[in-house]
Amino acid sequence: MMIRNILLTVAAFFSLMLPATAHQPEGEESTEAFVNTQLNYCHLQVCRALTELRGADGMHDFTMMPRNILAEDRQLGWNCRKASAEEWCSGFWPGILWMDYAYSHDPQIRHAAERYTESLNFLVHQPVYDHDLGFLIINSFLKGIETQETANTHLCERYAPIVLAAADSLATLYNPMVGTILSWPRHVKDYGGHNTIMDNMINLELLFWASRHGGNPLLYDVAVSHAKTTMQNHFRPDGSCYHVAVYDTLTGQFIKGVTHQGFNNGSMWSRGQSWAIYGYTMVYRYTQNPIFLDFAQKVADIYIHRLNGSYIPRWDFDAPGLDAPVDASAACVVASALLELSQYVQGEKAICYRSFAEKSLHQLSTEKYQSRERNVAFLMHSTGHHPAGTEIDASIIYADYYYIEALLRLKKLIESQKLK
Repeated sequence: MMIRNILLTVAAFFSLMLPATAHQPEGEESTEAFVNTQLNYCHLQVCRALTELRGADGMHDFTMMPRNILAEDRQLGWNCRKASAEEWCSGFWPGILWMDYAYSHDPQIRHAAERYTESLNFLVHQPVYDHDLGFLIINSFLKGIETQETANTHLCERYAPIVLAAADSLATLYNPMVGTILSWPRHVKDYGGHNTIMDNMINLELLFWASRHGGNPLLYDVAVSHAKTTMQNHFRPDGSCYHVAVYDTLTGQFIKGVTHQGFNNGSMWSRGQSWAIYGYTMVYRYTQNPIFLDFAQKVADIYIHRLNGSYIPRWDFDAPGLDAPVDASAACVVASALLELSQYVQGEKAICYRSFAEKSLHQLSTEKYQSRERNVAFLMHSTGHHPAGTEIDASIIYADYYYIEALLRLKKLIESQKLK
């Protein structure tokens, strides 16, 4: 009933929201209003999505996870895929629900968050498929713990063993000779060795969290080793990253850096760089080691510098043509990361990172990028796998995940400043 009542206000809300997001507010008070407006928008879109996800019988299939809405699609609702270890995006929708519940306190959203999250229980009862186990668990169970840790101890007690078991499984992909976690076991022959992709930096949070919450302390060492080895071999001198680093499986020697989803082996793939910014910021959060803080700034600075006054990157910074598709998802990941990074640095750097993140969110929140009444996603204009020709100029679930995460982080920063 609550969701139906909310849906009745959608049209009125959109008409009220348009002028509020057409410009960038000035000052802290207007920024707070902006954030709340966008979070209200996200809540309405979540409610619309849940309605669209109902089957003909009026029920939800909690094993079917939203993935994308393609540019050529005519429907309002998400294209869904069956939750599986092979479907790396399965955790993002539960995480969006947990974050929306943290803002809205809507009990129906919480119910959906629990059901979608718990449909992923099977992941820890089978051998690890690849590094994406981290994405799957961090964005669902761990996000649920983060949201409910002070409100529902029983739920956290149910979820913690799953997170710990997943961390142990992920660690089985670690090769001590190399010093990193193997990303794609199925592609070892294709690349001629142990492959580690930049996306894997995000998954280290699973190991760090587990080592702090009753898991094997060695998981911390594995995560640090991965971050250091990646820092040494995965980057060019200017701070831009390769998508894939290939190592000799037996000796651990670095062989080459290549791309999988970027324009070419020497290009700066936008979402890969965003994973680096987010990943090293998170590693510093857990380690407090200044080498990671310095490196997070280095990889962030090259991203900001190469955007040259813009806030939404093309899918690859080196892609030819000024009309190359953009990737809103990369902008969302970076905005969320920079809001956190701005709290670890001082002076002009702190101002620069927060300002860039806020301006990114303002641009993402315009009519050009928000889906609004066009479909039930938060955003449009993301790029999934351009070389493969898939999910180009689409609404993609992970863009929405990092968009609402960034908004909640900005809201938290504003509220903490008001308390001082």
